[in-house]
Amino acid sequence: MVEILSDYELDKMRAAGKLVAKILRELEKEAKPGVSTKYLDDVAQRIIKEAGGSAPCVGYGNPPFPAAICTSINDEVVHGIPTDDIILKDGDIITCDVVAELDGFCGDAARTFLIGNVDEKTKLLVQRTKEAFFKGLEQVKIGNRIGDVSHAVQEYAESFGYGVVRVLTGHGIGREMHMEPDVPNYGKPGRGPRIVKGMAFCVEPMINMGTEKVLLCDDEWTIVTADGKPSAHYENTIIITENGPEMTTFEEE
Repeated sequence: MVEILSDYELDKMRAAGKLVAKILRELEKEAKPGVSTKYLDDVAQRIIKEAGGSAPCVGYGNPPFPAAICTSINDEVVHGIPTDDIILKDGDIITCDVVAELDGFCGDAARTFLIGNVDEKTKLLVQRTKEAFFKGLEQVKIGNRIGDVSHAVQEYAESFGYGVVRVLTGHGIGREMHMEPDVPNYGKPGRGPRIVKGMAFCVEPMINMGTEKVLLCDDEWTIVTADGKPSAHYENTIIITENGPEMTTFEEE
């Protein structure tokens, strides 16, 4: 069942989203050649702790995820595990996917950052993945359906010949980080739950330069592109108010 939040609860979502936005702003500053992904996780954990929040990703799933954020580099689509051994280098791209809980409610967002001198094709992939999110956002309107959002993301990304990951989707969010409804990045318009005031969900295009197909690594978390080509990711938490959609995790960039 899709949970419908009260105005009071939507305010709680705003606060959690603001915390996630702050974390991503700091991670973008710190993500540069020579930095380990564990250091980035430490930055995120410090900010969450200082805010009095918690990191729902820590201990989530089976096997338990060991970190607060996911750090996915180059051909890693999602769920990369931060470690001291993984050091960013010039030309990399890294997706930082951040979930934070504050006062009982969650915010969730992801950004793919450019590390140093990134080649033009990969820069375009990152830019167009973000643009695909905003194409989807245009369809986030009271009365529309989730499928309208999904279709807009897919149509835009595939117009460039990119692969749209299908086995991973956006999701509802609120008291938990993953709730109903699923929000795919592909599909037909006019399908899925209708968008109504009080809903909260994440739209998150995961777009590959090559094939849409992905593989699960031996760590049972990290998901990579099947052809080894780069992947980009862009996500925000969206709440539906009487005035329409509001991104709780977005700051002007």
